Amino acid sequence: MIEQVIESHQRDLGGFTVQRVLPQAARRMIGPFVFLDHMGPTPFERGFSKSADVRPHPHIGLSTVTYLFEGEITHRDSVGSEIEIQPGEVNWMTAGRGITHSERFDSLRLVGGTMHGIQAWVALPIEDEETDPSFAHHGAEDLPTLEEGKLWARLVAGEAFHAKARVKTHSPMFYVHWRLKSGGRAQLNPEYPERAAFVAAGEVELDGRTFREGQMLILEAGKPALFTATADSEVMLLGGEPIGPRFIEWNFVSSSRERIEQAKADWRAGRMKLPDADHDEFIALPGDPPPAPPPMS
Repeated sequence: MIEQVIESHQRDLGGFTVQRVLPQAARRMIGPFVFLDHMGPTPFERGFSKSADVRPHPHIGLSTVTYLFEGEITHRDSVGSEIEIQPGEVNWMTAGRGITHSERFDSLRLVGGTMHGIQAWVALPIEDEETDPSFAHHGAEDLPTLEEGKLWARLVAGEAFHAKARVKTHSPMFYVHWRLKSGGRAQLNPEYPERAAFVAAGEVELDGRTFREGQMLILEAGKPALFTATADSEVMLLGGEPIGPRFIEWNFVSSSRERIEQAKADWRAGRMKLPDADHDEFIALPGDPPPAPPPMS
């Protein structure tokens, strides 16, 4: 039933530490999912440093998916979007041929609080890799939910459990948030050839083994998986149809290594537009010198 267990590992983003789950040498993708970071839970005091913010940076060839359990993030991008994402909502940003965005903690900095969530990247099919960049924000009303006994579930994107989220996706996939009370049970059916479960909090039992926070379980194709929570737990289910291998370098994803090199050159040369409301600084390509500070006003 369990094909593989992936252990997350710590990554410092320069002021904010996350647990990197995908990609890893042992597993590059799950369906179209090519990247997954677990953020927190991290407590922040009121007025914490802006070094925790993620300054403007570029993407190509993917959609970013931000989903929070706790906290708030201010999103700004180069197609003119500016919105505060709250727990239980979805930010779905399609980079396509190129987009830039920032993720800042403007509201959280004013009052303090805990940041806890998931940042995922979904690779675009080859025919959509150069699509126009776009952004969509979805509130809870667009995301089907189910409550049954000790299980609460939300369909974050895609189709699963005879439901469909109102989030535009580009290939067959599913992304689900389970909240299980201790002793609760829930089953994931074999609707898709590639499936995984990530334990974001708590502890679950599957196939006679116990798994804890920070572990991703890669499930065998064609077999149902019955989970039992041995503590109150948050579990993210994800997967879908495979779309073929992808190259990943920094924030760029593509089926073509040459396309990634072009994106790097475009970023270095300043040919990728920065967000209108957040253009005074940006993240340099790894190995490049840091950008000069903005002029004094």
